[in-house]
Amino acid sequence: MDRKDIADLIDTKHSELIQWLEAQPLESWTQGPQGKWTQGQQALHLLQSIIPLNNALSLPKFLIRYKFGKANRPVRDYDSIVNRYHERLKGARGKTFKGSQNMKVPTVNEKQYILNRLQTESKKLQYKTKKISDKNLDKLILPHPLMGKMPIREIIMWTAYHVEHHTENLKTKY
Repeated sequence: MDRKDIADLIDTKHSELIQWLEAQPLESWTQGPQGKWTQGQQALHLLQSIIPLNNALSLPKFLIRYKFGKANRPVRDYDSIVNRYHERLKGARGKTFKGSQNMKVPTVNEKQYILNRLQTESKKLQYKTKKISDKNLDKLILPHPLMGKMPIREIIMWTAYHVEHHTENLKTKY
């Protein structure tokens, strides 16, 4: 996928999620199926996932290369990333990224703030995706807590899928 297509995918997936969450009853934000995250926790998790990516993409490129290295393989396509994510999820058996473990349940009063922040972070990622060079998208790598080190192009595509994954879970459970 080229940069514009990836940025458009990020926009589509985040817009769909936010529109769906805004249309839900307020009590669903704080109450969910037994043992499952609430809508608020799902939105907060996605926010906690995108902020570190945007922060990393704000670093000087030489620092990213120095800290994490560079890719030693070709970039995978979107479907391959999705398939690998599902394989890793099966192997993780319910493990959660440390920032999302024992997550608080956001209050109804925090709903609009979280959705606004999620939309803002999505727009930042779209902008950064369009501005970074193809060379840096394919050669620079960043660590992912479940997937390991990934080229930046892959981790951005994964981010779009991550939102879709949670949106589908929410639609199924609510």
